[in-house]
This record gives sequence, C-alpha cells and structure tokens, in this order.
Amino acid sequence: MTPHADVLHDPARAFMPYPAVPVPRAATGPLAGLGFGVKDLFHIHGYPTSGGQPLLLALLGVQSRTAPTVQTLLDAGARFVGKTITDELAFSMNGQNAHFGSPINGAAPDRIAGGSSCGSAAAVSHSLCDFALGTDTGGSVRAPASHCGLVGLRPSHGRVSLQGALDLAPSLDTCGWFTRDVPTFARVANVLLGDDAMPLPKNLRLLAPADLWALATPEARKALAPARSQIEAVLGKAGKAQVVLDSLDAMYWHFRHIQGHESWQVDGDFIRRFAPPLGPGVAQRFEWSSNVTDAQAAEGRVFRERFTDHLTQLLGDDGVLVLPTMPDIAPRVADPDSALEDYRNRAIRLLCVAGLSGFPQLSLPLARRAGAPLGISLLGPRGSDRSLVRLAERINRGTGK
Repeated sequence: MTPHADVLHDPARAFMPYPAVPVPRAATGPLAGLGFGVKDLFHIHGYPTSGGQPLLLALLGVQSRTAPTVQTLLDAGARFVGKTITDELAFSMNGQNAHFGSPINGAAPDRIAGGSSCGSAAAVSHSLCDFALGTDTGGSVRAPASHCGLVGLRPSHGRVSLQGALDLAPSLDTCGWFTRDVPTFARVANVLLGDDAMPLPKNLRLLAPADLWALATPEARKALAPARSQIEAVLGKAGKAQVVLDSLDAMYWHFRHIQGHESWQVDGDFIRRFAPPLGPGVAQRFEWSSNVTDAQAAEGRVFRERFTDHLTQLLGDDGVLVLPTMPDIAPRVADPDSALEDYRNRAIRLLCVAGLSGFPQLSLPLARRAGAPLGISLLGPRGSDRSLVRLAERINRGTGK
C-alpha cells in the first residue's frame, strides 16, 4: 500500500503521479494502521489540486493548506498514500478522464469503475489503500461503489465537511468514502460522522419502493433478490412504498437543472476564460449547463423542497428504504459513449432521490451478476448516517442485534 514508491507502475491507474511529499499524521489514533487515498478535489498541503483538468492544475498549483476532513483523518492516525484521479471537473459518472486516464475496476477490469470518484474506488478495489475519500453530487460515490464491489456512503448533505475541496454543485455536493468491508467502513464512520443526533430505533420500518425497483433491469432485480432477502432477514420484511413525486422525468429534470445551473456558476468563468479542452461527455454537459435558465433552476429548488417534505413524511424518524444502487452492473469499458450516456441518464433517475432530498444513502456490495458486482442500498432520514452504518454492521453479522 505504498503507491508513491512506484507511482509510475500503479496497477490500478488510480493515482495522480505527483511527487511524494511528507504528510504528517498522528502516531496513534482510531485509524492507525490504515492507509487512505484522496480524490484530487481536496487540497493537501504540499500537493497540487487538479480537479481532473490540466489547465486547472496549472492555475491552482501546489497548495499551502489541507482540507479539514483530510486533516481529521490524519489526526486519527490514518496514513495518506496519494491523490486519486477524478473525472474531469467531477462532472461524469464514467470514470474515464481524457487527460489523466481511466482507473481500472479491480472487481471487473473489463467494465468501467464509474466516476467521478473513479480513482478512489479503483485504489480501494485493488487493495492499494484501506479506504479513500470521494465526493458524490449526482452519484459519484454510490455508482463506483456498486461497480467496484465496495461499501460507499453519500452522507446527509453537509454532514461531512467539503471545506478545502473544489465544488461542482454546492447544494448537492457531499463527501463520502469507500472501503472493501463493513468493519473498516465503520471505523472511518466513527471519525467522520460521530453519533447521530437522533439515531434510528431498533424497530425500524424497512420499505421497498416498487417505483424505484422498477428502474433496475430484470436481470439486476433477479441478482439483487438474495441480497434483499439477506437484509430482510435481519431488519424485517420490507413494506411497500412509493417514492416518486409527480413523475420520474420531473425528478430527473429538476435535479439536472439544479446541478447544471450550479456547475456553470462554479466553473463557467474558468471555461469561458481559458477555453480548456474538455473530454467527451464533459464538454457536452457543460455546454448544456450553460443554457440552464435561472427560472429552471428556481423551479428545481421549489420541487426539491416539495420532494424533501414528501420523503420526510414517508420515512418519519424510523423508515429506511432498501433499493438498487444502480440500474445494473457497470457498462463495459469498450461500450460506445452513447451507451455510457444512456446508462448515466437511467442511473440518475435512481440516484436523484438522495440528491434531491439530501438524505444519506449507503451502498453495500451484496450481489453479483455476470461476474461483476452489484450494490444494494439503504436510504434513511436526514441525519441517520451512522445508524445506517450500524445497520450494515448488523447485516454483516447476520443478526438482528
């Protein structure tokens, strides 16, 4: 787990090839003995920050500060092992950076790792570090977690600090992480999440929303059935629920309008001023985002409030959704860009539930299909992040305790 020592031969192609700089850490602590990677959106003293974009790398240069969340991990004794590749400006879910390369999915090398936290997921799936930080705006932790067979959390919005990290769409951006197993995930959760203000009760209501399960392919639903049964054996039989408000298309477009409008506010000046070469898909998404109107974004925010109220009433303080993380296993690396874009648009319809509501969603690697991993998720009320991890610990033990 020392990618810096051999960074040019990184087997996962997960890390940015920055010269190694010492990053001090506590000699002891709850994360002592664990090595971690950091998505190259977070500033770390002595290292550049690229956001996956070469001209931005040149503009930002070497940083003199460390993001507080990274510092919290260092203070807990974790060892920094390297900065990981991100999709360009974090605006993709494919894990294919036109400038810095495509990290390799350690669980299914012929399939995409997923993005934009692709390097972090690849590094963990190749056992090059014990855990890695990522960010999730539209699905950038949950998608690669499902694709690479990892545990991954999109926290409640604002629960984990993104200070000292590059923005994409601030009202949607969250900081999550990946591990290969639940016990390690829980160790990191203790440090980054602390305790919930209102933990979920033991006698919770597990809900299986038929409208969201219908978004998975028939093959994926069949592959996920044993995982769902495994969860129900511990948490109780899932009741029925309907999550969609107005329509799936309405949810999709409102989410995209908010994300697009904010992403252009964040990156538009940089793109206009420097006209950086942007990779396939990313260029088109920013071009589309530049045309999202203030009125469309405002309508999206009004809908988001309605949807959040709707989901709050559905879950109360004791409801947890069980749902597919993604519509299916990861697409193949060789699939054409059009197929990857179609998959992304299908996935957003599943992923936007947590994005619009700001509620936490934890993806667990409990299923496989055609030799590739497939995640299943628990989504709880706002602020139930640590409770969801405790549920994962119970499921991992196979008991109701």
